Amino acid sequence: MTAGEREVRVTNPDRVIYEATDRTPAVTKLQVCEYFVKVADALMRTIRDRPTAMERWPNGYREGMRLSTGHGDDGDGFYQKRLPKGAPDWIETVRIAFPSGRTAEELCPTEPAALVWAAQMGTLTLHPWPVRRPDVDHPDELRLDLDPQPGVTFTDVRRVALVARELLEELGLRGYPKTSGSRGIHIYVRIEPRHTFEDVRHAAIGFGRELERRDGGVTTAWWKEERGERVFLDFNQNNRDRTIASAWSPRARPGAPVSMPLTWDRLAELTDPREFTVFSAPELLESHGDPWADMDEHPSPLEPLLHLWETLPGGEMPFPPDYPKMPGEPPRVQPSKKVAAHWDEHGNRIADR
Repeated sequence: MTAGEREVRVTNPDRVIYEATDRTPAVTKLQVCEYFVKVADALMRTIRDRPTAMERWPNGYREGMRLSTGHGDDGDGFYQKRLPKGAPDWIETVRIAFPSGRTAEELCPTEPAALVWAAQMGTLTLHPWPVRRPDVDHPDELRLDLDPQPGVTFTDVRRVALVARELLEELGLRGYPKTSGSRGIHIYVRIEPRHTFEDVRHAAIGFGRELERRDGGVTTAWWKEERGERVFLDFNQNNRDRTIASAWSPRARPGAPVSMPLTWDRLAELTDPREFTVFSAPELLESHGDPWADMDEHPSPLEPLLHLWETLPGGEMPFPPDYPKMPGEPPRVQPSKKVAAHWDEHGNRIADR
């Protein structure tokens, strides 16, 4: 099939990738590839020149299937962070470094054909880094991941997102929302690529703490046992090698939903994010345009959020378990499993002193 200026070969085009539901018909591999062509211009605006991990489901997605964590477990889907052998020579890559110091050559989409090739390889969701190829150590995006915990409705998440918008505007920042493709909402803020990953993570923590002060339904608690029925602002999604599904990406969920970029007005009236699918999203793009089209024209300063990080109480927060121990980080011990006698009043393990 034609994608941009290239012809891309699609094998097994009739393979069913998504089974039919009461809301949507079945989706074939060819239809997934066609979807990427239909949204290519908008998707390329958000993903071009970014290191991108591929979330691959070679046999398609069925309800109940699992995504491998990459830690020795079996899964039906998996993340491909290194470009697989045998990729066409026109597929471009970029070298990235993981927190461990290891490096990899990762897919770097530069043209629509790369999207179709990824779909041909069983990719449903594209996970781009918040950096571009000229400078992979300084993010140009702050990503605010509003993750509903059990018992939280989409209406709750939408309310929090609108409070987040008010806060961003008060601070002189411009946010761009999208659905996650499930029950969450993501808000992106374009920034100048002059801050470290640690700076951007701290900005997200500062923002989350102020959001907690304004809305009791928000939490930045890293440990699940402390979150309750609230919306968790996942600040660690701004770490190096942490990614979020791109705007316009299909998700491995029943009904072939996509992570849909929206205007704030459209989000305010949205009741069911499942309405955005590989069938409806291209139609909405054609009729209403790309709500994120001008994002690059409106970079925001990170300093107001870093000021919140520096002035609001709470200090450093835990990093993900696969990260090396970071400066100032509190102990990575689940609160319910801490033995008080083993720790001093500053949170230091007595045996380590």
